[in-house]
Amino acid sequence: HDTAGTVVEARRLFAALDRPNILIKVPATPAGIPAIATLIGEGININVTLMFSLAHYEVVAQAYISGLEKLAAAGGDLSRVASVASVFVSRADTAVDRALEALGTEDALSLRGQTAIANAKAIYARFHRVFSGERWQALAAQGARVQRPLWASTSTKNPRYPDTLYVDALIGPHTVDTVPPATLDAFLDHGTVALTLEVGLEEARTQLGRLADLGIILILI
Repeated sequence: HDTAGTVVEARRLFAALDRPNILIKVPATPAGIPAIATLIGEGININVTLMFSLAHYEVVAQAYISGLEKLAAAGGDLSRVASVASVFVSRADTAVDRALEALGTEDALSLRGQTAIANAKAIYARFHRVFSGERWQALAAQGARVQRPLWASTSTKNPRYPDTLYVDALIGPHTVDTVPPATLDAFLDHGTVALTLEVGLEEARTQLGRLADLGIILILI
């Protein structure tokens, strides 16, 4: 919750570590968003964390692009900048399932265990839209790299759900999945390798719409 303090600390850490593959974590809070744009504009690699919604993603992606534009205007090397946008996955189901169970209707209960994946698929679709078009192509021509969506919190918290649920369903180009060891072992044993992120996008949007009809909306924190 401290923009200036975040910028100062990120600069200090990035300089002290002095490695090209270091990413400094910055939360996607209202105070963190302008810090992200500033730091990217200085060529500092950022892992944007604490993201939960499509609204979150939109603001974060635009901050990244704005930062790259500032760096380009200053004559910086865009090809040296890397960033990921870390979306917390299973936690969305944990929170929303609790709300659905509190409602207790047949329609509400039928949506349990679907929000996290639907949300991630909607975010991935927006990723493709953001990192295309003239504005992005102008940066890409200068060596800019896309800000990859990163799926965090991908272990299954609810024992009723498959243990590889959040790995099987979120596979696609330009993404990262920070898989915990137990989940990785499970995936190696019985996971399914397939391009799944763009499958069922309309169904995902419908599920999010049904949630909204029930008064449950994932918003920017």
